[in-house]
This record gives sequence, structure tokens and C-alpha cells, in this order.
Amino acid sequence: MRVILDTNILLSALCARGGVTDAIVHAWLKNAYTLLTCEEQLDELRECFSRPSLVPARIRRHEAGRLINYLSDHGVFIASLPSVSRSPDPNDDFLLALAEAGKADYLVTGDKAGLLPLGKHRGTRIISARDFANTLRL
Repeated sequence: MRVILDTNILLSALCARGGVTDAIVHAWLKNAYTLLTCEEQLDELRECFSRPSLVPARIRRHEAGRLINYLSDHGVFIASLPSVSRSPDPNDDFLLALAEAGKADYLVTGDKAGLLPLGKHRGTRIISARDFANTLRL
């Protein structure tokens, strides 16, 4: 199963230890699914981790660095993304492009105003963390 975790899911996993998003990330670490990522997502994470409101207030620097390194080393990196203009938030279009290029089965997001209402992009289902956790039977 090929999966994209929206940046908000990855951030939530670091902020809410023991929660649903944390369980989803741990399932990836145990090879329950293949995680797709791209340079745009790593850049977005780096930008988020540079915010004083997150680091070190809610996320420790070493945890942020470890996540980026682990994504780079163990995620399936999709280098060439198509142009996509479908999300209500143009900053999220790269996730839809990643889904398309990576032939993702799921895009897991907490974006209730933008991505979740789309429901699907090409062959990729767009679902909440809770729904994905249920899919994995976590």
C-alpha cells in the first residue's frame, strides 16, 4: 500500500505522542505501508521546524531532524511531480501531484477545509488519520 502523510499528520505525530497520528507513523516504521515523499514536503517540514512556536516549544530539534532524515532515507522519494492545480490551498497542490506521480493509494490529511472535501484525486483516496488508522486496524 502506497501512502502519503500530509505534513500536518507528521507534525501532529511529533506533538501528540500516543495519539492516532503517532500510531500511523509507527505503523510505517514497522513496514505496514510504503510512505511516499518528495523534496517539496521535506522543504515544508524544514520551514515548519524553523518556527519558534513549534521548535523547541512543542517539538524537540533532534526529533525534527530525525524525522526529516528518516523520511529522506526510508521513504520512497518521488523526484518529478506533474503540475496540479486542484486544491483550494495552492500550497497543497504538491501533495496531489505527489499522489498522482507516486500512484498513491491514500493521502492521509487533517485538512478539513481543503484536501478532505476532495475525497479523491485520480486513483488516490484522501482520508482522515482516524479513517486510515481504521484501515490499518490500529
